[in-house]
Amino acid sequence: MKKSTAHIVREYAFEGVESVGGVSFDGEQVWFAAGDRMVAFDPDSGKTTRTIDVAAHAGTAFDGKHLYQIAEDRILKIEPNTGRVVSTIPSPGGGKDSGLAWAEGALWVGQYRDRKIIQIDPDTGTILRTIESNRFVTGVTWVDDELWHGTWENDESDVRRIDPQTGEVLERLEMPPGVNVSGLESDGGDRFFCGGGSAKNTVRAIARPKRIRS
Repeated sequence: MKKSTAHIVREYAFEGVESVGGVSFDGEQVWFAAGDRMVAFDPDSGKTTRTIDVAAHAGTAFDGKHLYQIAEDRILKIEPNTGRVVSTIPSPGGGKDSGLAWAEGALWVGQYRDRKIIQIDPDTGTILRTIESNRFVTGVTWVDDELWHGTWENDESDVRRIDPQTGEVLERLEMPPGVNVSGLESDGGDRFFCGGGSAKNTVRAIARPKRIRS
């Protein structure tokens, strides 16, 4: 297993935000869950670009067309341009869910205290696969066929890459002491966006480790 210290490349702070839950990226804007609304911002300028008034308590995801948002014991499918909720499915943890990601035509849901990631059918909520972790699971993201998730336990956090079949930890990026990770999302390139955890109004960008391409 590879282990290194996470390199924080930028911090974004938002006035009037009391918590940052799920984090997602639509190719241009970063979205995050802020309790009673979803907020989008430009990652270059840091300026807020959109808000959607909808319950937004935990993980957030984007499938290329729609946003998905965990709201208590449900997952909402949302049309970004209008903010309209087009469908709803039950969340697998019944309100105990954390992260959310989209990959391989499915949703991947973090289970915080149950230390699991669950793959579900986005139309029905049917559970397709369960992956065990050995740490509390916060945000979840996929990038280049790699499955990463955030952890937050005993006021310690890391961002880790795991084997999607076995759950084996392959790589860990350790956050500095007292720096926590709530939501997690890749920009598809060299950055992860992380919810700030106990830094309640903050999103952080950290560097994704570079890969040697053959």
